[in-house]
Amino acid sequence: MTTGVRRRMGVDERRAQLIGVALELFSRRSPDDVSIDEIAAAAGISRPLVYHYFPGKRSLYEAALRRAADELAGRFVEPREGPMGARLLRVMHRFFDFVEEHGPGFSALMRGGSWGGSSTADALVDGVRQAAYEQILGHLDVVSPPARLELVVRSWVSLAESTALLWLDGRRVPRAELELQLVHDFAALASVSAAYDQEVAGIMLRVFAQEPTDGPFGELLARLSALAPAAPAVPPQRLPQPLR
Repeated sequence: MTTGVRRRMGVDERRAQLIGVALELFSRRSPDDVSIDEIAAAAGISRPLVYHYFPGKRSLYEAALRRAADELAGRFVEPREGPMGARLLRVMHRFFDFVEEHGPGFSALMRGGSWGGSSTADALVDGVRQAAYEQILGHLDVVSPPARLELVVRSWVSLAESTALLWLDGRRVPRAELELQLVHDFAALASVSAAYDQEVAGIMLRVFAQEPTDGPFGELLARLSALAPAAPAVPPQRLPQPLR
């Protein structure tokens, strides 16, 4: 029988290992249900050694949340090449990969932690939202967005988050359909704001001009056109005028 030799790790390497182990366990079960003993066993070290690197489960939990937040923010990074609809669809696919991989961990992160929330967890969540917001503005090629466009982008980021949380509870809508629907939601929200704001209209006309008819935004137009015959005709004089 061969006796295994435990490899010694440096401080940073051991901390990284413990964070990875904790994140894996927290992703499968609520952090309340994961003990330090389980984390130590999964890492192949003793319970006191875990406390040597982290003063308690909360500090390890927040370190795991920080790594999860960094990874989640990274899912919104996409090369700014090609039609925006296709870019957003790839972003949503990676976003739902994360949601599906981490399950309870994603829920805990978005809800601000499992111990009644903490300032650290809240700051991490806000950081993810801000990173996603900035990425979308970059894809729109906008530095200082008009007020209505800022509302659209921030609202859409919140919509993606809440949609993912609801989807985890039963997964009643096929994931691929939901990813596409969220891309359509972005186009729809932006289009409504464009009807009220000339600056937003100019931005979205530029974006839509680069979209192929068989892309996600083109598919949205086809789906909406199918609803048009069922919609009551509105006389032109009764159409709402853009706000000034």
